[in-house]
Parts: sequence; structure tokens; C-alpha cells
Amino acid sequence: MDDFKNIIDLKAEEKKLYEEYKAKVAELKKVQKEKEAVGQVFTKGLLPIYVLFILHLNPSNGNDISNKISKRTSNLWAPSTGGIYPLLKKLEKDGLVIGKWDDPKKKFQKIYYLTDLGEKEFQHRRHLLKPRIEESLKVFQIVYKDLYL
Repeated sequence: MDDFKNIIDLKAEEKKLYEEYKAKVAELKKVQKEKEAVGQVFTKGLLPIYVLFILHLNPSNGNDISNKISKRTSNLWAPSTGGIYPLLKKLEKDGLVIGKWDDPKKKFQKIYYLTDLGEKEFQHRRHLLKPRIEESLKVFQIVYKDLYL
């Protein structure tokens, strides 16, 4: 009888540990999703318009765009070229930018230029996002003050 009770106790303990394990894994996944969501504010929300802004200033290649963003933000935001180049391809497909090889024979680097449609889209997005960015700044200031001051 004691062996049967020990087996039941052991099974109950295994089940309890498994449930704790599942809860921890779920929590880790949640934290990872939250980190990704914060990152997506930049990559999905701000990166497209900021790339258009950089190209609005001067034509550039993907690596230079990343470097210019990093420099303009005092190295606080340095988007990877792994995120820049797919975005440039999408913007090119949408007709907002055009990429031209610096040397068509060697095809060493592609320089991206803002098209007329890209300039109009940049101005449109800039106008559209201004109130949202201002609102976000206010929210961040309140949260920062509440948490750290």
C-alpha cells in the first residue's frame, strides 16, 4: 500500500512540476513577445518613414542608411541592414524608391533614390504620424516620470 501511495505522490509531484514548467515557458514567451513588440514600434512603425526621410535628404545605399540613422540618433538606434534591405525592396516594389547600381557592370552597390511618389508618400506619412508621435512622447514622459522620478 505504501508503494502505491508513493507512486501516486510521485505522479502528483510530476504533474505539479510539469504545470510549473509550462507556466514558466508561457511567461518567457510572453516576455519575448513584449520585447519583440517594443522593437516593432521602431522597425515596423518608424523605420519605413525614417528610411524615406533619409532618402529625402540624399540618395543612399542600405548600409549608409543604417549608419545615417545610427549617427542621427547618437547610436541609440542602429537598425541592422538585415532589416533595411528587405524594406528597401518593398519600397521599391511599391514605387516609392528606385535602386540603381553605382556601376551597372560590376553591380557592387545599389543606390536608392526617392521617387516622386515616394516624396509624396513621405510627406503624407510625416503629416499623418506627427500627432501620434507627439502623443507617444507625452505618454513616455508620463510613464518615465511615474517609474523613475
